[in-house]
Amino acid sequence: MFRFENLNDLERKKRATLLAFSCLLLALCYVLCIPHKLVAQQAVTSVTYLDVIAEDEEGGKIHFPSFVFSDLISNEIYVISQTKIIIYTSDFFPVFTLSKKDGIETPQGLTVDAEGNLYVANSATKEDPRHKISVFNACFKWERDIYLKGFEGADSFMPCRLSTDKNGNIYVAGSYFSGILILNNQGELLEILSPEEEGKKVKLDYVTVDKEGRIYLVSEEEGHIYVYDENRKFLFKFGQKGGSTGKLSRPKAVGVDNRNGRMYVVDYMRHAVNIYDKEGKYLFEFGGLGWGEGWFQYPRDIAVDSQGRIFVADTFNDRIEVFKPDE
Repeated sequence: MFRFENLNDLERKKRATLLAFSCLLLALCYVLCIPHKLVAQQAVTSVTYLDVIAEDEEGGKIHFPSFVFSDLISNEIYVISQTKIIIYTSDFFPVFTLSKKDGIETPQGLTVDAEGNLYVANSATKEDPRHKISVFNACFKWERDIYLKGFEGADSFMPCRLSTDKNGNIYVAGSYFSGILILNNQGELLEILSPEEEGKKVKLDYVTVDKEGRIYLVSEEEGHIYVYDENRKFLFKFGQKGGSTGKLSRPKAVGVDNRNGRMYVVDYMRHAVNIYDKEGKYLFEFGGLGWGEGWFQYPRDIAVDSQGRIFVADTFNDRIEVFKPDE
């Protein structure tokens, strides 16, 4: 009997010790996990849906928008909808359309320089079997075509994304081409910018240049974004290949908020936008596959205007969705 009483006493002591340890553990978790000062952090980890651009100049529906661009000087918004380029005011009113009658048949991408000249990447047609960059003046009148040459693979190179820097140089991304072409404003090749991974040149799909001259290159294949300074010196890369939260499955484009350097990367296969700070640190994401406000279906492009508004080309939902970061 004595031995059983001692055993019960020992068991009670064990249980009391375990209970005390559990209470201590719960208290510690509470101290570590309670959101003491997360208000400021939460304020920059979400975006708000603002509006949608879904109609052209004639009131018709835009179809499969594959490209969106915000001119930081004029604040106009350019959208490529199949074979047309539609220009909108900053409050999303369509004011002008460039189409076949203006020399636009197969637009892939575009950019506008500081003087208001418009550069359009056009793929080959039956009438003109060569890929080219068409140049229009600030009144949208065609001036000349630039045919790319002087490098290996020039005959098959198809320009798809364009950007310009403050010196008027033109940056050209091709379709899965190993490098970015840098031209002067007359179309002469100056340099090919080619990041490498494990000794191999990376295939790139997108380029943009921010207000400070930083250059951003996107590789859909690698799931990386490469950042260079205005002197074309490599700074860093960011992004991680994958199909889960915080990773990049098929990144298509990056938009930069010139106010704070925040970077928005649109992911075609994850139907989402990943957000990073100016050093490339992952912050949060928004979106997901769907058809309602704030959801995407295979988005292909992104742009950020001077106000920090975010424009996403929600291609298979036939619209441009507009968001604003909560700040």
